[in-house]
Formats: sequence, C-alpha cells, structure tokens
Amino acid sequence: MIQISGVELGQYQSVTDVFLEACGKYGQKPAYSCMGQSLSFADMDRLTANFAAYLQNHTDLEVGDRIAIQLPNVLQFPIAAFGAMRAGLVVVNTNPLYTAREMEHQFNDSGAKALLILANMANLAEEVVPKTDIKHVLVTELADMHPFAKRLLINTVVKRVKKLVPAYSLPQAVSFRDALAKGGKLAPTPVAINLDDTAVLQYTGGTTGVSKGAQLLHQNLVANMMQVRLATESVLDGDSEVVISPLPLYHIYAFTLTLVMCDLGHEVVLIPNPRDIPGFVKEMSKHKFSSFAGLNTLFVALCNNKEFAELDFSYLKHTMSGGMALTQSAADMWRSVTGCEVMEGYGLTETAPVVSINPNEDIRIGTIGKVVQGTEVKVIDSDGADLGFNEEGELCVKGPQVMAGYWQRPEATADVLDAEGWFKTGDVAVLAEDGFIRLVDRIKDMVLRGGENIYCAEVESAIFDHEDVAECTVFGVADDRLGEEVGVALLLKPGATTTADELRNHCAGKLAKFKIPRYFWFMNEALPRNASGKFLKRELRDSLDVADSF
Repeated sequence: MIQISGVELGQYQSVTDVFLEACGKYGQKPAYSCMGQSLSFADMDRLTANFAAYLQNHTDLEVGDRIAIQLPNVLQFPIAAFGAMRAGLVVVNTNPLYTAREMEHQFNDSGAKALLILANMANLAEEVVPKTDIKHVLVTELADMHPFAKRLLINTVVKRVKKLVPAYSLPQAVSFRDALAKGGKLAPTPVAINLDDTAVLQYTGGTTGVSKGAQLLHQNLVANMMQVRLATESVLDGDSEVVISPLPLYHIYAFTLTLVMCDLGHEVVLIPNPRDIPGFVKEMSKHKFSSFAGLNTLFVALCNNKEFAELDFSYLKHTMSGGMALTQSAADMWRSVTGCEVMEGYGLTETAPVVSINPNEDIRIGTIGKVVQGTEVKVIDSDGADLGFNEEGELCVKGPQVMAGYWQRPEATADVLDAEGWFKTGDVAVLAEDGFIRLVDRIKDMVLRGGENIYCAEVESAIFDHEDVAECTVFGVADDRLGEEVGVALLLKPGATTTADELRNHCAGKLAKFKIPRYFWFMNEALPRNASGKFLKRELRDSLDVADSF
C-alpha cells in the first residue's frame, strides 16, 4: 500500500480508477472546455468508453501496446488518453511540432502500433508511418467534438480558408469521429491495470542526441496527482473551480495537472494555441476562472496585452508556474495586473513531474519551494558524497513519482537512477535549513527555451550532418523573454562558404522549429577544448557577443 503522509493511494490502482471515480462522482459538472464547447464528466465517461471499445473490438491492439497521441490542446486529447488507458494501452505523448525525422524516431523507439494525429499534420504521418510498426492510424480535425454546424464551420475555415491542412493520403486511416461512433455500439471490456504498470511514455531529449522515453507508471502519475492535490487543495477549495490550461497536454506538467483537476472535479479550459495571445485572451474572457497554470514567457506575453488587463480577475486565486525559471519581474507583472501571486514549482519529465512547490502561504521568488509530501531530496558532490545545507551540489530526488526508468535503455537508466531509488536531476541546487530549494546551475547539456527542453547533442548532430561543418558546439544564450535561446559556435571546412540561413534550412527537416539555433557564430579557428577533448561551452558562451552572431 502506497502512502503519502497518511493518504492512501491504494484506493486507486491506476489512472483509470481516478478518472472513472471522478466521472461517477461529478456527473454533469463540466470537465473540459475548448473553443466554446464543453464536455461534462458524464460525457467524458461515455466518450472514453466509446474509444476504448473501438480499440478493443476494431483493432488488434492488446493490453500494454503503445498508442501515440499527437495533438494540441483539444477535447480529443483527454478523450483519447483516458480512453486508451481504459483499453489497457500505454500513451505515448508526442509533440505536434515534431518533424518527420523526430516522429519516426519516437514511434520506432516506443514501438507504437497506433497513432492519433491532427489532420493538420497527417501529411507527415503519410511519410513516417510506412517506416514504423504503426498499423492503426486515426485522424481528427480541430473541431471534431463540436456540434455539427460549428464543427463544419471551424473545420472548413481551417482547411479551406486558412489552408492549414496540407494534402495527405492515408488510405488506412479512420476518422476519430467514426471510431467513436463504432465504439459507441459496444461496451468496453474492463481491464485489470495495476499501479506498477506503465501508463505513459514521456519522451525527453537525449544527451547523446537520441530522445529517450521516460517510463511513467500508473503509480508515478497517481502519486504525483495526490502530492500536487495536497499542495493546492487549500487554495482550490471551491465546488466549481475553473482552470485555464494553455500548456500542452503532451508535456507531463499539464498532463498531471489535468489529472489533479479531474480528481478535484474542476473544469479545465483547454487552449489549443496560446501563442495567439489575442485569441487566448478572448477565450479567457468567457470564463470565471479561478486558477491558471503557465510559465514565465506566457505571463509576460499576457501582461503586455492591453485586453488581458481588462479581464475580470476577481475569481482568480491560484497561479502556478513551471517548465522554466520564474523571474521576479514576471511575477511582479502578473501580481500587478491580476492581483494574484505566482506559486513556482519544479519538476522533470522523469518525476511525473512535480518535485517541489512554493507554499501559497510563503511564496519565495527565486526558489523552487519545498518538496511535495512523500518526497526526499539531497545534494551530492561530483564523487556522489552527500553535502550539507547551503552547499552547492547536484540535486537528487527520491519518491513515488520517480520514473521506473528510460524505456528499453538500462544503461541510460543506471546513469541517473541508483538501486536505492535516488534520481540524479542534472541540476545544481542549494538546500536551505528551512526546506526551501534554490537552483543554481545545470549539469545536463541542455537549453531550456520557453519551457521546452532542448538537448544540445541533438542539435549538434543535426548541424554536424551538414557536409561543410568541421566542428560545432551548441549552448544556451540568455534571453529575457524565453529564458534561453539556442546558440551554436562552429568551424567550417576549408573553403566552405555556407551561411547561417543555409544551416537553418538544413536543420528544418531534422529538428522541430523551436530547436533550431537563433544565433550562429562562425569561428576562424578550432573551438576551444579541455584536456579531455570536450568543448569549453561556458568559456565560449561568455566570450561571444550576440551582436556578432548571424
């Protein structure tokens, strides 16, 4: 029996148990809303049952098989995710911004046998699916869960007017709506899922350039759900809270927070495109929202919008930040405009994700708060020895939310997870005697851009693949808006004249847009290295001026 400070998780044997209990408890209360369409918990129960029944009766998928879900924040996402889990499948969360190359790696690495994809990206699926083991493809359009007239209007505008759906040919594909209709004629077969079964494969970039799937068990998600609930329920204590969720559900931060809100019976408002700030603000104006989950760049972008400042914030009492460091200026702006403090938390893909949260009664900007209940942390030196309070070292985490390991990568798992269950985060931190944690630096070779983890080795591999590049090294460049941007210093082969724009175009077919370097520095001599032959990234970063980049 798993316990967290006296709270038994054993009442749930899976994420599915959490979901079904919520559906039974909250019935006609709204569960999810998106673009003006709302689904109740009863609706979610029915629709997820339909999808589960389709998977069980109209495909050859078996319990434990993987299904990739590649969608933005639309109603189809929670229906598919919870429906797949009801059928005993493992969800592979896939970023819709991925290129065909990135999709192919993730689908093959996960062994996905099914794919649900937005029609806007189905042309990439046409290219990728034949190179994978995917046998079942489902395609959905943006407004597929809306009533007929609105569905027809929105989907037609997206396809015909805005021309956001490139032509594709997937003869084997089944429409998501047809799948729900077929499944609706049958009842799903209950599946016995346990806490130690895999729920989600959540992919993170690899320090070797290869993306790895964090194997998150039902235990990890249920435990972290309970941990976050205990940390927030004193604030979100109303009967009908409304949560604005602009962060993508394919990231574990939003995925787990959504599970928390499901457990509490709160309505989650999904925002498909938070980059469209005017549209985002217009959608927010329709709701009496009491909670907001965002990150630093989003707080700044919204506060700089005049219409946002005119919204009714009288119901807002809880704002949570994660995914990237929260700056004092962003927190001050948000408080000034909304009247609400920001609770910064910290987590990783490998910890499902939340490790620590600033307590609402004692928020300290510049820290990542205190560990959630049932979690232990420590800092260690480079030799693995424990350090004391106020000493800088690598932050290690132990708790029920820590992943089982990287999918089919025992060596990579052993590098970060020891036999006692301690996970090495790759972040340098300081522990204060009062329990607050402050992050100092990063050990992992990674750029954190606007909440997206970009692993330098992956970008380096793509650039080095260009025939004119002799050497290259990638690193983070400080950015006021995004936290960090991607920069690269490189040496071309003798006589080569390749430009930065040519290299960006070269990367475009290999990397998602957000991973492509913004700054290029062309060096006239070999890049500096240490005695072991490793590039001196920090030295380079400190010596280079953005004004000299291309």
